[in-house]
Amino acid sequence: MIITQTPFRMSFFGGGTDFPSFYREHGGAVLSTSFDKYCYVTVRHLPPFFEYKTHLTYSKEEKVSSVADIRHPAIRNAMEWLDMHDIRLTYESDLPARSGLGTSSSFAVGMLEAFYALKGQYADKRRLADDAIYLERTLCAESGGIQDQIAAAFGGMNRINFSRDGYSVNPVIISPERKRRLNRSLMLFFTGFSRFSSDIQKGTELSMKDKSAQLMEMYRLVDEAEQVLVSDERSLDEFGRLLDYTWRLKRGISGGISTDTIDGQYGRALEAGALGGKLLGAGGGGFLLFYVPEDRQEAVREAMKDLLYVPFKFENDGTKVIHYSPEEDA
Repeated sequence: MIITQTPFRMSFFGGGTDFPSFYREHGGAVLSTSFDKYCYVTVRHLPPFFEYKTHLTYSKEEKVSSVADIRHPAIRNAMEWLDMHDIRLTYESDLPARSGLGTSSSFAVGMLEAFYALKGQYADKRRLADDAIYLERTLCAESGGIQDQIAAAFGGMNRINFSRDGYSVNPVIISPERKRRLNRSLMLFFTGFSRFSSDIQKGTELSMKDKSAQLMEMYRLVDEAEQVLVSDERSLDEFGRLLDYTWRLKRGISGGISTDTIDGQYGRALEAGALGGKLLGAGGGGFLLFYVPEDRQEAVREAMKDLLYVPFKFENDGTKVIHYSPEEDA
């Protein structure tokens, strides 16, 4: 039996510049972090006592005799690609899917790591990220960028650079105390479920063709935000104001990113004392992240009392196997 633990991510700056259609021409970068909310994938070989050959439990349950009959596209494609058979797979999560935190990509990374471990193969973080990108973007033909798979695999707070030659993952060098202060200044609220990320990303990708000026500015903001984080001479409050600026830029790229309800919730938080924030993920719902000075956080929680507040802490490990019991006879 194999159990993997894979973190979710929050992307602060540069979202949209991780689309191949953009970074292959202009380059791109995102500033993001993983945090201590996870998905867990348990995989083992199915004992030969059942009339079905594969048993899957996620938000639905599937019992099938042929891999080709699996309805979940990522599981079906991964099992066909890696030649996996006679599997029992269970997915559990600290946070809901379709919520803007890269949940589908975290699942893809954790599932692939579990499959490799079950086969007795080691896969490093880069291989897991690359394979999850290939699974989601090529085999499943889902629209979107490539930051989520990388963030889930590597973990930590990173600047991820994109170019036609590939990507690089560069940890943000920040003192532990400054990082803790940043963490304490961020507040996360659940607005409700979004539409499927891939559906929103299709519209966003079409809109991006004539939004290169906005995306270039979002790309530039990665540099600015990183400098705020690493420079002890600059106030972290600048990070919050930059979040507000990048959110307004992102809203201008596609009409499907925000809604009147989300705009109203965002406005209430700013009136209560938040310096800035953004809707995480592709848009349409999910989680709102705000930068709030600590003396204004009680007021913001009161203003957002109709939403679920979710405390969190940054994490550094990325995906990992947390239980490994090889099957000697498998």
